[in-house]
Amino acid sequence: MRFCSAKLRTIRPIRRRGSEAGIALLIAIFVLLLISVVAIAVVVSSDTESHLTGNYRYSTTVYYAALAGVEEARARLRPNDPDSFQKINPPGSFLPAPGATLPIGTVGYVLNPSPTDNAGAMLTTYPDTEYDTEFGAGALAAATAAGTVPTTQSVWNKSPLNGLPFSGPLYKWVRINAISEKSLSLDVDADGQADSTTPLYYDGINRVFSNNNIGPQALELTALAVLPNGSQKLLQYISASTTIAPPGMQTISPLFLAALTISGSTSSSPTFQAPLNNAVYAVQGVNRDCSGNPTAGTVAAIGLFGDYSGGNYNADLNSIANGIPTSAGGPPPVNPQQNYTGNTPPHALPDVEYLSAFPANLQSPSQIDAFAQNIIQNAIASFVPAGSAGTQQSFLDSLNMSPTNPVTVVVNGNLDLTNWTGTGYGLLLVTGTLVYDPATTWNGAVLVIGQGQVTNIDHGQYRQINGALFVAKTRDASGNLLGGGIGGGSVSFDAQMQGSGIRYSSCWVQKAQPIGGYKILSFHEISQ
Repeated sequence: MRFCSAKLRTIRPIRRRGSEAGIALLIAIFVLLLISVVAIAVVVSSDTESHLTGNYRYSTTVYYAALAGVEEARARLRPNDPDSFQKINPPGSFLPAPGATLPIGTVGYVLNPSPTDNAGAMLTTYPDTEYDTEFGAGALAAATAAGTVPTTQSVWNKSPLNGLPFSGPLYKWVRINAISEKSLSLDVDADGQADSTTPLYYDGINRVFSNNNIGPQALELTALAVLPNGSQKLLQYISASTTIAPPGMQTISPLFLAALTISGSTSSSPTFQAPLNNAVYAVQGVNRDCSGNPTAGTVAAIGLFGDYSGGNYNADLNSIANGIPTSAGGPPPVNPQQNYTGNTPPHALPDVEYLSAFPANLQSPSQIDAFAQNIIQNAIASFVPAGSAGTQQSFLDSLNMSPTNPVTVVVNGNLDLTNWTGTGYGLLLVTGTLVYDPATTWNGAVLVIGQGQVTNIDHGQYRQINGALFVAKTRDASGNLLGGGIGGGSVSFDAQMQGSGIRYSSCWVQKAQPIGGYKILSFHEISQ
């Protein structure tokens, strides 16, 4: 019995070890299986992550490529951009001349071919399928029916950028076109229908679109970017120019309530002296169009503005009027004061008025000077006069100003036009003294803000300013901003000066409206 008992005791441990060995094998297999699953998951996850990273990289690259396209086009719409469309392309060849409306159904493309693209077939290789979506089937074919599509090269395809050792952004083209109610699916005038032929404008004061020419025209900029792997992106801006105008105003027109506007205040009187021996010289506030024909509306002949609170401006008005001779040129008697017409009746001749409607936020030196600084920062052409008067005038001649190319010109200092027989178009801002020549014609707006002085040296010929002249003294002789009230502007010509004077023209003033830049009104990606 003892023997059997011992035998049984020796068998039991053997059976236990066998059972445990089986469980260990199962555990080992399970662990290996789990490790395999985890390993496979890690590999799959890594591969997915790589694909996601690649897709994100391509998506980001093509997005920024398209964004570069619309931003380039928006920047080049600015007249003061070094590569602006107005400077690079002949007027009207790519976009209409400044001030003209881009008609509905007109398209222009900025092309940006890569080294591997067929530069002559960009619009065929990368067709524009989006335009018809907005304007209706066949709209693009109708817009390009003439067979010649206005195009211009991207800055990346011109010197110096085309010489860089790396390529530029991979957008293919940017389309520039006008927008309408139909293209935006927006009933702007609430007449129950979306007009398809009338361009839209942007009323920056009320922040709404209009189709009645209120504000600058709104343009559409659409860019297509394509990467070598086939990724594509369409981005679109709706944009409109921002005009440089006094705060709270949409245009510079409220600045010109007279053919000649002079600043003054209770502590600083203005000066005006007309040519004593010139019976022809006139300052007329009767409105004329850009061809010189009378049109609706009048302003004052000579207007005085400034803070006269607590004082009387009548003495300064009389002083201005006394600077106009009652007779000139000898017999028969003539009365040059009758040449100063504007808001008459009820104003007696000469029409010299205090501009009570002049903007209240432009009565101090700092306010007027801030407006001038805004123009200076956005000028198309700016220079500090140096050398002879001829050198200064050569700079003006180099600007190629014309009725279709008005230019915002800033002269940081004195401008001497003596012996200049040229014609200027646009807005001229002089921060020092303007030495005017009666042989000079300027069509637009002339601002003399800073020293606020206009005078002459030369006498000959009978030309004139068509538009308006604004003279305001905001700084002293050292260039420091005046404290207190605005200074008295000075317009003083010698007795022998000829010239025909100033003819108010709202048409030329409007054409002289300076442009600061193009504001983004809307931005979105377009699905493909």
